[in-house]
Amino acid sequence: MTTASERTDAKPAVTVIGLGEMGFALAGAFLDGGHATTVWNRTPDRAVDLVARGAERAASVRDAVAASPLVVVSVKGNATARAVLESAGDALAGRSVLNLTDGTSAEARAVAEWVGDQGAQYLHGQIMTIAPGIGGAESVIFYGGSDAVFGQFKATLQLVGGRGTLISADAGVPALYGMAVHGTMWGALNGFLHAAALLSSEGIETRRFLDDARPSVDALLGFLPVIADEVDRGEYATPYGALQHHRPSVEDLVRESEARNIDAEFPRYTLGLVNKAVQNGHAHDSYSQLVEHFRKK
Repeated sequence: MTTASERTDAKPAVTVIGLGEMGFALAGAFLDGGHATTVWNRTPDRAVDLVARGAERAASVRDAVAASPLVVVSVKGNATARAVLESAGDALAGRSVLNLTDGTSAEARAVAEWVGDQGAQYLHGQIMTIAPGIGGAESVIFYGGSDAVFGQFKATLQLVGGRGTLISADAGVPALYGMAVHGTMWGALNGFLHAAALLSSEGIETRRFLDDARPSVDALLGFLPVIADEVDRGEYATPYGALQHHRPSVEDLVRESEARNIDAEFPRYTLGLVNKAVQNGHAHDSYSQLVEHFRKK
C-alpha cells in the first residue's frame, strides 16, 4: 500500500461515506491504490480496520466532504444518501459526488438534481458485482452523469472496477442497466432451476446435463443480439422459430412438470404469453414479439 508521503496530485484524495459491506470494500480499494482516504459512517466503530490501514475517520459528514474533491456515497437507499449529504451543508459546493447507492432511475435523477443545486457535480454508478469483486479488473460499474467527473477521476474509479463505463449523461440510466442485467439473470436462473428440478426428478445430474447440452445453451445466449435487434426495429415476422412452433414445446414442458409434481407456474406463465400472442394474430412472429406484452399500453 502506498504511504501518505508517496501520494501525488495524480492520486486525488477520496472520501467514502457509508461503510457497509460495499462501502468498506470501496474505501479499501482506494487505500490500496494509494489515495488519501477519509471515511465516515453513522457507526464510527465500522471504520476501525480502515483507520488501521491508513484511512482518516471524519467526525462529521461535513468534515468528510470537506476533506476530498471526490465524495463517494454508498448507503442504503437514495433517500438516505440525500439526507446524509444534506448534513454537509455548503461544504458540497465545488465537490464531485459519486453516488453508488442502489435505487430507481427517478431517485438517482432526483439526487443528481439536488446535488447540482448545491454547486457540486454528480456521477451515479451502478455496481455489478458483490463486495469481494470490488477492485477486480473485470468488475463492471455503469456510470451516468457528469462526463467531466468521469474524465477527471477515471484512473481513480478504475481502482474499484476495471470495466467501469460512462454510458449516459443521464444519471438514471445506470439503474436501468443494472435492473436489465438482473432481470435477465433472474429469468435465466429461474428457468435453469426449474430445469434442474425436472432433471433431478429423473435422477439426472444437472452438471451432466450442462456438459451434454453446452452447445445448445451457448447458442441460446448467443441469440440474444438477434432478439435485441428485432426489439429495437419493432419487426418480429420470421420464417423460422415462430411463436406457433414454440407453443407445442411449452405445452409439453407444462405437462411433463405436472406429471412429475414439479411446480409448473413458471412454464405455465410462458405458455400464457405465447397463447395470448398467437390468439392476437402473431403466430408467425418470433419470440421477441412478446416484448409488446410487457409494454403495457
